[in-house]
Amino acid sequence: MNTPLDRILATLNATEVGPLDQIAGRMRSAASDLRAIDQGELARKADESIEALGRADVAEFKRLRAFIQSKVGHLR
Repeated sequence: MNTPLDRILATLNATEVGPLDQIAGRMRSAASDLRAIDQGELARKADESIEALGRADVAEFKRLRAFIQSKVGHLR
Protein backbone atom coordinates (compact mmCIF):
# COMPACT_ATOMS: atom_id res chain seq x y z
CA MET A 1 0.00 0.00 0.00
CA ASN A 2 1.36 3.41 -0.97
CA THR A 3 0.49 5.63 1.98
CA PRO A 4 1.23 9.36 2.12
CA LEU A 5 4.11 8.59 4.48
CA ASP A 6 5.57 6.10 2.00
CA ARG A 7 5.28 8.70 -0.77
CA ILE A 8 7.01 11.32 1.39
CA LEU A 9 9.84 8.92 2.22
CA ALA A 10 10.25 8.01 -1.45
CA THR A 11 10.37 11.70 -2.35
CA LEU A 12 12.97 12.40 0.32
CA ASN A 13 15.06 9.46 -0.88
CA ALA A 14 14.94 10.93 -4.39
CA THR A 15 16.76 14.05 -3.17
CA GLU A 16 20.10 12.25 -3.02
CA VAL A 17 21.19 13.27 -6.53
CA GLY A 18 20.16 15.51 -9.36
CA PRO A 19 20.13 19.15 -10.33
CA LEU A 20 19.50 21.53 -7.44
CA ASP A 21 16.26 22.81 -8.96
CA GLN A 22 14.88 19.27 -9.13
CA ILE A 23 15.99 18.50 -5.59
CA ALA A 24 14.34 21.71 -4.37
CA GLY A 25 11.19 20.77 -6.28
CA ARG A 26 11.11 17.37 -4.61
CA MET A 27 11.52 19.00 -1.21
CA ARG A 28 8.66 21.40 -2.01
CA SER A 29 6.54 18.37 -2.90
CA ALA A 30 7.47 16.68 0.38
CA ALA A 31 6.64 19.88 2.29
CA SER A 32 3.24 20.03 0.61
CA ASP A 33 2.53 16.38 1.42
CA LEU A 34 3.61 16.95 5.02
CA ARG A 35 1.21 19.88 5.33
CA ALA A 36 -1.57 17.73 3.87
CA ILE A 37 -1.16 15.25 6.73
CA ASP A 38 -0.99 17.98 9.39
CA GLN A 39 2.77 17.81 9.93
CA GLY A 40 3.38 21.55 9.74
CA GLU A 41 6.59 21.49 11.78
CA LEU A 42 8.17 18.92 9.48
CA ALA A 43 6.95 20.91 6.47
CA ARG A 44 8.75 23.96 7.88
CA LYS A 45 11.92 21.86 8.21
CA ALA A 46 11.53 20.92 4.54
CA ASP A 47 11.21 24.63 3.70
CA GLU A 48 14.36 25.29 5.72
CA SER A 49 16.17 22.60 3.74
CA ILE A 50 15.23 24.36 0.49
CA GLU A 51 16.62 27.60 1.91
CA ALA A 52 19.84 25.74 2.83
CA LEU A 53 20.13 24.57 -0.77
CA GLY A 54 19.73 28.16 -1.92
CA ARG A 55 22.69 29.11 0.28
CA ALA A 56 24.67 26.12 -0.98
CA ASP A 57 24.77 24.81 2.60
CA VAL A 58 24.82 21.14 1.68
CA ALA A 59 25.64 19.96 5.19
CA GLU A 60 22.57 21.73 6.62
CA PHE A 61 20.39 20.42 3.78
CA LYS A 62 21.51 16.84 4.50
CA ARG A 63 21.01 17.30 8.24
CA LEU A 64 17.47 18.58 7.76
CA ARG A 65 16.61 15.87 5.22
CA ALA A 66 17.87 13.15 7.59
CA PHE A 67 15.86 14.71 10.45
CA ILE A 68 12.67 14.72 8.35
CA GLN A 69 13.27 11.16 7.14
CA SER A 70 13.73 9.98 10.71
CA LYS A 71 10.58 11.68 11.97
CA VAL A 72 8.47 10.45 9.04
CA GLY A 73 9.83 6.95 9.57
CA HIS A 74 8.64 7.09 13.17
CA LEU A 75 5.19 8.23 12.05
CA ARG A 76 4.84 5.08 9.95
